[in-house]
Amino acid sequence: MKKQKKLLTRAIAATLLVPMMAKAAWDSAQLQTFTDNTTFTFAVESNHHNGSSSFLASITLQNDSKLALPAGESDWQIYFHSIRKVATEQASGLKFEHVNGDLHRLVPTKEFAGLKPGETLTIPYEAAAWIAAYTDFMPRAFMVSGNSKPAVFANTDSENMLDFVAPIVRDNQLDRHGEPKDLSPRATAAWRYEQNQQTGKLSREDAQKRIIPKPMDVDFNRGYAELNNQWQLRYAGRLKSEVAVFQEDLADYGLTLEAQPDHISAGKANTIYLQVADLSDLGSEGYQLEVDDNKIVITGHDNAGVFYGIQSLLALFPADQQSQIQVPNVEIKDAPRFGWRGMHYDNGRNYHGKEALFKLVEQMGRYKLNKFHWHFSEDEGWRLEIPGLPELTDIGGYRCFDLQERECLLTQLGTGPHKSGSGNGYLTRAEFVELLKFAKARHVQIIPEIEGPGHARASIKAMEARYHTLMEAGKPEQAKAYLLSDPQDTSKYITVQNYTDNSMNVCQDSTYAFIEKVTYELQGMYREAGTRLTNLHFGGDEVGAGSWVDSPVCQALFADPNNGIAGPTDLKPYFTQRVATLLAKRGIAPGAWEDGLMYDKVNPFNRDAFPNEVFTANVWDNIWEWGVADRAHRLANDGYQVVLSHGTHLYFDHPYEPHPAERGYYWAARYTDSKKTFSYMPDDVYANADFTRSGEVIENLEALVGRPLPELEKPENILGIQGQVWSETIRTEGQMQAMVFPRLLAMAERAWHKAGWEGERLDKKRFAQDWHGFAGALALKELTKLDKAGVNVNLPVPGGKVIDGQLHANSAFPYLTIEVSLDNGNNWQVYTAPMSISQSSGVLLRTRLGDEKFSRTTGLD
Repeated sequence: MKKQKKLLTRAIAATLLVPMMAKAAWDSAQLQTFTDNTTFTFAVESNHHNGSSSFLASITLQNDSKLALPAGESDWQIYFHSIRKVATEQASGLKFEHVNGDLHRLVPTKEFAGLKPGETLTIPYEAAAWIAAYTDFMPRAFMVSGNSKPAVFANTDSENMLDFVAPIVRDNQLDRHGEPKDLSPRATAAWRYEQNQQTGKLSREDAQKRIIPKPMDVDFNRGYAELNNQWQLRYAGRLKSEVAVFQEDLADYGLTLEAQPDHISAGKANTIYLQVADLSDLGSEGYQLEVDDNKIVITGHDNAGVFYGIQSLLALFPADQQSQIQVPNVEIKDAPRFGWRGMHYDNGRNYHGKEALFKLVEQMGRYKLNKFHWHFSEDEGWRLEIPGLPELTDIGGYRCFDLQERECLLTQLGTGPHKSGSGNGYLTRAEFVELLKFAKARHVQIIPEIEGPGHARASIKAMEARYHTLMEAGKPEQAKAYLLSDPQDTSKYITVQNYTDNSMNVCQDSTYAFIEKVTYELQGMYREAGTRLTNLHFGGDEVGAGSWVDSPVCQALFADPNNGIAGPTDLKPYFTQRVATLLAKRGIAPGAWEDGLMYDKVNPFNRDAFPNEVFTANVWDNIWEWGVADRAHRLANDGYQVVLSHGTHLYFDHPYEPHPAERGYYWAARYTDSKKTFSYMPDDVYANADFTRSGEVIENLEALVGRPLPELEKPENILGIQGQVWSETIRTEGQMQAMVFPRLLAMAERAWHKAGWEGERLDKKRFAQDWHGFAGALALKELTKLDKAGVNVNLPVPGGKVIDGQLHANSAFPYLTIEVSLDNGNNWQVYTAPMSISQSSGVLLRTRLGDEKFSRTTGLD
């Protein structure tokens, strides 16, 4: 047989153009040859098509191979990832089929005319919503035939989107929709220039002194402390862990200080003293920092306060000094605005490796964030090893081409057909224990999320694989123990992410056995790390409408008149009550996304039904015209503890600017730059209502919503704020870091410090001055420090404008180096002042950090 296949391959290579038989399958070598030499290209044809409901697109195949796709029906399919569900049923003789989630395929029909070498085939289609950014398209389209190994179209196996996406340049591509008119701006050099115009002045010296997040009370004095290796450390014995982290950080600056407990005299040596005392006026996590010529004293109300005092001291270190560090003399009294200062990281969609987690936690501690919401389970992946349930990671931790999902999950989000594709992997139990210890030392609490009942496809399919394996082994009771789906359920639904099978069956006891098992194993990991699992998030959001209605198990519940479950509407609160009770018995506070706690737009689940003293709610949906942006007040007033997580300002998976080359989704706001995040006002959520999704200025929020907006009656139930990064379009560690940094710093500032410009309306003059100082500190210190720590930061694209024959350029971050090229990028020079240019064509601008990091380039308009 093998010999026959070799002979057939040679015959095809010799004749080159011999068409395949209509039903014949290609072997792996032929597939690889075809996909290596055929380009697969997506294109946006028009967003001005059907309002905001659908757009027109196309797929183009350019066959530069020596093989022909035969006419008519054949045993091959082309699979591609599309986050927008394709509505077209057939085009160019090819049938579109939606597999699940973002995975679609093209299947040849009898009308297919074939594709000969040298020919081009364009396949038009219509899909939901709109696409105005390259990263809405996913890489790694692939082809299969018979039992041959799948082959990826080579040009799509890339993180350079222009390798497989046609340019987005026309009005009907750049607009998200034509009617209603898309009023969002377009990021041009001139638009950026106007956005970057600064009022007020800030000296380089003042920018160097700016601490992020800004302390409550700062008083700089004359003189400096000159830190070197002759200095010593003295510390209260309880601070041994904080000292160990401090010494690691000092080593990055070339400093190795002798550290001893405070019962050992430092003599006359210059000394840093770390101590704990009752600072009742500052309270939990508060601290005082005093820097004099030959003595530095950090006093914390508790260990966390000392740690944050250390971070403020480190923030005063210039980024470019080593071994001899000059720190300005200062007196600081400081305490946090909120007790909850969080960062959420979605690892379920795409896993970016162990180091990505450690780096993120490290920088959270650096900027005084204390809650790490780790979203480790999703439809597309389960990222933590759970003893006793190896299928969760063996299958749920990987995506590949396995339609039966016995070896891996269905491929999604540009992973392609192979387990080696992007986004695959998981954290081992030992690695998670290590991460817990690392986080604890930096006063960061890790809050895991077991997503359910929706967004649970990875765990559902993993447990189904476990079920089949054990059933085949003749162990039915074990097989059913943790099953999350009802094999007899015929319910039909489709979620926002186009899944048809991602809801845990909330009527089965095995669902709660699964949650209990995972929670039990998590508690063991926390204990091994020397800490406790006190908060656990269970998701609760975006459950597909129609889930469970035709499940026999659920029908049996409905038929029982004594259990308080009369129909499908009762099932989500039933699930929530069972999970909350399960966690209460284990001493764990539950958390959920806001829509997981609502019957409808305005009515939360009855808070008294849950036995938990604390029940956190992440409030995210502040699309003002959707009419639910008052849920923060509704949930807090009803007794839930609210974590403000609003999409418009705090979702870091959104683009930095309204430009097609920017990464990320943009459903909540067309863009969210660092300045917008910095402007968030958590004390008055309504004050943040700036634009609708279409870009229209909101003048009257109550008129837009059409009903009274509830006031906040229980402000004590607003715990704080949290940034979110969702990873659908984020396939690498570097991409993730660029989306998070530096926006994380702006969010950390608002979580720690209440600015004087906050109020019912933003005080524009005071805001501009404060932003100028923050942005200057970013440019002069923080971006460099992040870069040295191995963090890939996003650099803003500069603005530029020709005025009276002179090129004027600026940056969103003052003092950030701007470079200009007058010859289309062949040569670059530092821009220092307006310069005369003869013509704008060929002029390019970019910002630079260090010697090797640059922003995207921009031409002039």
